[in-house]
Amino acid sequence: MIRAVVFDCFGVLATGTWSQFCERHFAGDDMKRALARDLNRASDGGYISDAEYYGELAMLAGIEPDEVAQQLREGIVLNTDLFGYLARLKPNYKIGLLSNVGSDWLYENFTEEQLALFDAKVLSHDSGYVKPDSRAYELIAERLGVQPEECVFVDDMEHNVAGAQVVGMQAVQHRTNRGTINALTTILDH
Repeated sequence: MIRAVVFDCFGVLATGTWSQFCERHFAGDDMKRALARDLNRASDGGYISDAEYYGELAMLAGIEPDEVAQQLREGIVLNTDLFGYLARLKPNYKIGLLSNVGSDWLYENFTEEQLALFDAKVLSHDSGYVKPDSRAYELIAERLGVQPEECVFVDDMEHNVAGAQVVGMQAVQHRTNRGTINALTTILDH
């Protein structure tokens, strides 16, 4: 029986600008793109500070660190429709957030009401576990007070969905709001 629904942030509850930043600055340069991806993982894991992250990305992109920060924050859009659905789930299910994020971005961009919807959060920069590390999924289940088998996880990345399934969670790959809501409804109604 499903007792908890766990959501990813970027690509699900919010659209980020990481892909656009990489395309703008590293298109056609696989080496720089790989270095940027490594920096992003180090930031997500809390291994480097925001200042180090922006500084290193700035050197790779040939721009100033402040410009990196601005470009990564501009154009972020919250998925208010999915937040509305999440609010409807809240009375019957524990709600979790499991995100690879390198700073307190959530607290800067989500409203207090949106943050209050989550019964537990596991953020990679705090925990040190970056999806698809099994420990990230196990930790969110533990914080929600349920077993992994009692969770359904929603993420836009196939490898993160597979990571959830490895620990026994049911999982939905988010592509559209309608598709995600339909898939969750099917799982939760059984």
